[in-house]
Amino acid sequence: MDVLLIGGLWLDGSAWDEVVPALEALGHRPVPLTLPGQGDGAASATLDDQVAAVLAAVDAAEGKPVVVGHSAASTLAWLAADARPDGVAKVVMIGGFPTSDGKPYADFFDLVDGAMPFPGWDPFEGPDAADLDERARHALASAAIPVPAGVAKGLVRLTDERRFDVPVVLVCPEFGPDQARGWIASGDVPELAAAKHVELVDIDSGHWPMITKPVELARILAEV
Repeated sequence: MDVLLIGGLWLDGSAWDEVVPALEALGHRPVPLTLPGQGDGAASATLDDQVAAVLAAVDAAEGKPVVVGHSAASTLAWLAADARPDGVAKVVMIGGFPTSDGKPYADFFDLVDGAMPFPGWDPFEGPDAADLDERARHALASAAIPVPAGVAKGLVRLTDERRFDVPVVLVCPEFGPDQARGWIASGDVPELAAAKHVELVDIDSGHWPMITKPVELARILAEV
């Protein structure tokens, strides 16, 4: 099966370099995506551009793909389900939740010269980055690509309620399944509260399991 891999903020397709061979060994065809504005040099890219790139990958896949979104890109994966409810086999969200209709995609940190740079490690101290050693932190920060303002501040538009029929798997890294269930039940994640098929899977890692637990993450993706 084709498995489309979408990295979160500041990441390009190379974030999945260690997951790809592990997934291939398990019999699947991983397709890591480098999004407009996050690896292709398009500083003026918009959220619509990124959605279009994801949909192009969905349309090019052999059969119905599994669409995997990490962190903020969980919303991109969900937007793919919204636009192609009959063309996506499953959506996998790793350490992230889908943003609701009409809200900004990822307006989390200050913009500098029209883009949102990686803010350093202070906002991620604790469970998010606990399993990253200094070498991994340096590598991630050095490779981080500022997210264009048109992406970070782009408004999410969800239009087709058939997205709620697409099965969702939420991989829980720095938080546990019980915590996630609580957030969903309390209404903090309305999109997942309305989804008809949601499975929660635990992984013992921080926020970037593709870096710290790539083989285990590949196994989870193959199983789901």
